[in-house]
Amino acid sequence: MPAHRSARDRLFSAAAELIGERGFHGTTVDDIVERAGVAKGTVYYHFKSKEALFDALLSEHLAHLAEAFRAAVDAVGSPAEALQALIRTELDYIQANRAVSKLFMSEVWRADRAWCDTLQVLRERYVSVFREVLDAGVATGAFRADLDPALAASALFGTVATAALDWLVFNPERDIEAVARSVQSLVVRAVSA
Repeated sequence: MPAHRSARDRLFSAAAELIGERGFHGTTVDDIVERAGVAKGTVYYHFKSKEALFDALLSEHLAHLAEAFRAAVDAVGSPAEALQALIRTELDYIQANRAVSKLFMSEVWRADRAWCDTLQVLRERYVSVFREVLDAGVATGAFRADLDPALAASALFGTVATAALDWLVFNPERDIEAVARSVQSLVVRAVSA
């Protein structure tokens, strides 16, 4: 790993890679520090435990995703354009952050983890952006009147995430533009009035 990256960033990268490869319980702090190229005390300087490291990793990445969603929506006009922008932002994010995205998708459904509360708060932050766009689309008549924006927001985020991970694992040679067009077309048709 490049030496110019902070120890915290190197710990995050190493943890995401290793936990993605071996699972949370199959990864030790020793594994993480070895891959990160830092002393073991560095972990405990920044974090109380492996669980705290993982919680912080998820928090930081998902906060960035929520901010990217907000910026994408603020940059366009109509609800349909905003929905397409959200889809493209999510695909770009997942492509750039594969290891963390895999971790998130595997952990978001587990209610027995120390970071469950963190995930719930962050999930609400990014899903709420989808919901606002869907609410606006229903209110303006652009999206179906019978749409349940709360449920649809979660379903759309999950659909895009699943499609992105499927693409990156099974068809990585596909161009992101083609993937984005397909997913955008599918989603917009599903919600359009």
